[in-house]
Amino acid sequence: MIKKALFIMLAFTSVSASAQNLRKIEAEITDEANAMYKSEWASWYGTDVFQEKCANIKGQQGGYLSYDNGSGLINVFYSKEELPQVIATINFGYGFDANKYFLDTLKREFNKQEKALYGMRKAAIDVMYSDTTFKYYQKSSLNPVPLIYKNTKKVYVLTGTNTSGVVLFGNDYQIDFDKNDKIKGISKLHNSLIPAYFKNNEIDSSKIQKAAMHNHIKGKSEFITVTDVCTLMLYSKFTTWQTYYVITDKYVSIWDCKKSGLVILTREAWDKISRDQKKKQTVN
Repeated sequence: MIKKALFIMLAFTSVSASAQNLRKIEAEITDEANAMYKSEWASWYGTDVFQEKCANIKGQQGGYLSYDNGSGLINVFYSKEELPQVIATINFGYGFDANKYFLDTLKREFNKQEKALYGMRKAAIDVMYSDTTFKYYQKSSLNPVPLIYKNTKKVYVLTGTNTSGVVLFGNDYQIDFDKNDKIKGISKLHNSLIPAYFKNNEIDSSKIQKAAMHNHIKGKSEFITVTDVCTLMLYSKFTTWQTYYVITDKYVSIWDCKKSGLVILTREAWDKISRDQKKKQTVN
């Protein structure tokens, strides 16, 4: 019922300037999150391929990078050398099928895009170990994701879990680079680590968790973050979540886990929908 009321509300508000601005913000967040998701997806499944198919060179690897080269999703592993070289290249195309890939183990130099991403990743790792802004938690690890997006260079740092049955939000960071590829700023995107626990083996369908949420405190993002959306795109398929909410004092961000779609409402509009639903339930 809330979804139906939500779309009715959107239909009536879509012509307003503020609503048009929210649609623009939705598109911007989703677009960048999708670029980040492509990189992380290629890294996830490329690592599986490398571990399985490249046993003879695993000892040489010093790290990995993933990116979209305009014709497919690329994951490369590079050597430990002082001047590293690519030792494996995995091309997944755009099908998001982990079983369809091309593996090339010909050793080669970084191309221009890989060289830039490697420099960003190295700088991020160095600052992650020297700057006390970054926090470390047990049973988790920090994962730098270098991204060149719309001519800007940044590294997002996510907290990855080593435990099943939990999705980790928060304890994430954004490292921005200037035109000379030097770090110009570090932002802490959430105030803390936010674990969202789930289980998908309930026999009683009425107990299946269909939604989850977290709040952003005042002073942090008013909307769901790029890192939140990327995390949901990666992990929600392992849960029973249909919807995920991020609530702030001014807005409610609603992510459709099944359709990978984002809607942002003002708290005023959201509260009105909630009040109307409660009234209908009382009458019924």
